[in-house]
Amino acid sequence: MRTRGLTTVLALVVAVAALVVFHAPVAHAAGVSGALFTTTSDGTEVNANQYASKEDVYLDGGPGINAPAGAAGLPDGVYVFQVTDPSGKTLLSTDPAGCRQVTVSGGVFTGVVAFGSPNCAHLTGDNIFTQAGSKTVQLMPYNDTPNNGGVYKAWVTPLGDYQCALTVVDCGYVAGQNVHGFAPDNSKTDNYKVKQEPIREIDTKFFDATGQQIEGVSEVWTDTLGAHNTKWVDSGRYLSFYRLAHVEGVEQGVHQITFYNQPGCTIGEVDTAFPGQPTQATGTFGPQTVSVNIPKSGGQAAITWYLLVHCA
Repeated sequence: MRTRGLTTVLALVVAVAALVVFHAPVAHAAGVSGALFTTTSDGTEVNANQYASKEDVYLDGGPGINAPAGAAGLPDGVYVFQVTDPSGKTLLSTDPAGCRQVTVSGGVFTGVVAFGSPNCAHLTGDNIFTQAGSKTVQLMPYNDTPNNGGVYKAWVTPLGDYQCALTVVDCGYVAGQNVHGFAPDNSKTDNYKVKQEPIREIDTKFFDATGQQIEGVSEVWTDTLGAHNTKWVDSGRYLSFYRLAHVEGVEQGVHQITFYNQPGCTIGEVDTAFPGQPTQATGTFGPQTVSVNIPKSGGQAAITWYLLVHCA
């Protein structure tokens, strides 16, 4: 189980001192629809995205875990995936990009693309939580992360937007433009860990007009590189009834959480409940983005940055 509550983090003075928050009205984030996430081979979500080994981690995609019926999945087509360290500077995948191609049909992963001779496509698993034919894709092979917290970043981007030759492993890194062939603003990312380390996450609670927490709503997370992903409120299908939208294994730097009007939630006031700070309103009413500056890890306690969204 996760350690919850602000009392677990009051001693992290370095974290408190480093927090900076910016707020601005914003429309729903553009780019590829749907979500990217990691699971085990059968589609089971892992608590806190912390895996026992690199071989256990499979890529999954679709509308997103806990998305309501009818929510948009990934657009149909072929995607390239990769694994990097959280900063994106170090490519950890060790095989040519052509070996890392996954097909999407009906909004979910349905298989991998044969490539090379012999075929080097990644292993797949059967996702037991979605429609028949839905697959998961093993991320191995990839190197160990240089991140001290054991954090990895998984990526997908449409094949048509991939900037390198499929026959090469890596074509370099140019900050904000080319992350080993991926343009951050048209890619989806998700973080996971292969090491038991203190949890660092951004969690959001959505409340209705009566003050009750609600499900079936989502936010858009933009990571420190500008890539984004949809996060749905956890209904407890895999874990327990937290009723939270989770961004797990957050790396140092500024993360943005975008809130937009949607069925079940017209955005009203948004409050922050950050470590060591009192709960306070952002000062903006309605759709907006909240930026959360995650400092360098300075302690061994679990730490959570909470956002509280009040829906009209």
